[in-house]
Amino acid sequence: MAAIVETASVSAEELAEWAGVGPVIEETRAELEALATTLGKPAPRLVAVSKTKPNAAVLAGVAVGQLAFGENYVAELCEKAPLLPAEIQWHFIGHLQSNKAKPLVEGVPNLFVVESVDSAKLAKKLDNAVKASRPDRPLRVMAQVNTSGEASKSGAEPGDDAVELCRYIDKECENLVLVGLMTIGRYGEDCSDCFECLATNRDRVAEELSITGPGGAALELSMGMSADYVQATQCGSTNVRVGSSIFGSRAYKASSAAADEANAAKAAASAV
Repeated sequence: MAAIVETASVSAEELAEWAGVGPVIEETRAELEALATTLGKPAPRLVAVSKTKPNAAVLAGVAVGQLAFGENYVAELCEKAPLLPAEIQWHFIGHLQSNKAKPLVEGVPNLFVVESVDSAKLAKKLDNAVKASRPDRPLRVMAQVNTSGEASKSGAEPGDDAVELCRYIDKECENLVLVGLMTIGRYGEDCSDCFECLATNRDRVAEELSITGPGGAALELSMGMSADYVQATQCGSTNVRVGSSIFGSRAYKASSAAADEANAAKAAASAV
């Protein structure tokens, strides 16, 4: 991994500033492994959420073998990806406007998965973008489900709506591969009901649509963030998205494009 890190144009001083990231990632992995052993199941994938953090912070994670990183803003990810190692597996986890699907797919060749597909319209936009720019590499996606019922959160309603979204992705989007379901729990509260709801929906989707993930594996459950990833793991999460407990709350000055995108997303949410 050291050779990979050395290929990026980041100064030694910048890397030193973020040197604490690597040990925290290793500690978090060890915690997840120990918890998984206790539960008698595989440890969930750790996605290090690097939104608003500099490239040096990402490289500090890469140096200890962390390759799964999550980003929330298309503009920021499109700026970062070309400057960072191609081995990184980028997870897009933020709200994605349908008109941003094409720029995201075209701008990030190593886009590993879009976890936040919340409508058939977005799914079709992604499908068309993949067909146009990388037809030989179907894109992994997850269906986002609003298990908390909060108006401020995106996602299909649990139950019939979630099943129909998954059906549409599976049957109507030949360039997408449905690999799982994702949710965001309630902030600052016990989220076990949200996590259990997502697991129930995953099981219903798998049964009614007779689909599994790649290689016949069970559809994934992406749930759990810095404040609740332990509880999510206990509830069966296979993919946890951890940001502030790894990188801290410090943020660098975002690019104007990323800032504009964030403001547009906030405005759209408030208009709902």
